[in-house]
Amino acid sequence: MKPRIRRAVSRVRVTAVLATALLATAAPAAAAGSGAPGAGGGPAVPLRVATYNIHAGAGEDQVFDLDRTAAALRALRADVIGLQEVDVHWGARSAFVDEARALAEKLGMRVFFAPIYDLDPAVPGGERRQFGVAVLSRHPVLAVENHEITRLSTQTPDPVPAPAPGFAEVVVDVRGAHVHVYSTHLDYRADPSVRAAQVADMLEVLAADRGPKVLVGDFNAEATAPELAPLWQRLRDAAPDGGGTYPAGAPVKRIDLVTVSPDVTVTGARTVASVASDHRPVVTDLTVRRRGH
Repeated sequence: MKPRIRRAVSRVRVTAVLATALLATAAPAAAAGSGAPGAGGGPAVPLRVATYNIHAGAGEDQVFDLDRTAAALRALRADVIGLQEVDVHWGARSAFVDEARALAEKLGMRVFFAPIYDLDPAVPGGERRQFGVAVLSRHPVLAVENHEITRLSTQTPDPVPAPAPGFAEVVVDVRGAHVHVYSTHLDYRADPSVRAAQVADMLEVLAADRGPKVLVGDFNAEATAPELAPLWQRLRDAAPDGGGTYPAGAPVKRIDLVTVSPDVTVTGARTVASVASDHRPVVTDLTVRRRGH
């Protein structure tokens, strides 16, 4: 569908992230209770990671309420959270709010926003309209990157699959363990071909990085879907028994996933009942190994 490339759309060092935050068919292997020690075999340190498609701040009732979204995120008590469907000055549906910055301020966390779409302002002189994914972190952020993966645009007529940004990577320092956390939002269409290409692209990005890895997001497919099968050659499903995530009120599908590399141990995982979005969040308790021991 396209050549396999690894291209950084943007790379920002930690200082920019801190400034933003302060201002603003194969089945996967189960991971719970298992996992090999990380490189170096150093002391294990805990890390709670969650994923949440926030539906641009609107609940299943379609009411925009970013305070409700923030409350749902706060209740997870997570150290790092991958977000999907994040609006930044996008439109009236979210009151033109910079949701990434606003949520970081409400939660007292660092944030990196990775736009999928970056459009001209709605009015002359206004802010650019952006929509994408984000990562919130309580831990220091060492580096960030907005990678391109295959996408089929919803913003252009007659789109064709092509590289586009919106695959976020954040390297966090967890008490000496440098953990790569990725937030993704895969294609929603019934045809799995774009998702299959996206999986291949993401795995290429992950293969270029060393150390513990946690890939989270809205995959728009269940873990047993054939197009996700290549993931389970490199990663493990952290919450195989966590329960459905979509739709939030009475979920029938588990499409929001936390996945981990073999050097990450999973000590607990669950899906959390909430109607602050049309998805439910997933929260996982992990341990990773410090470097240099």
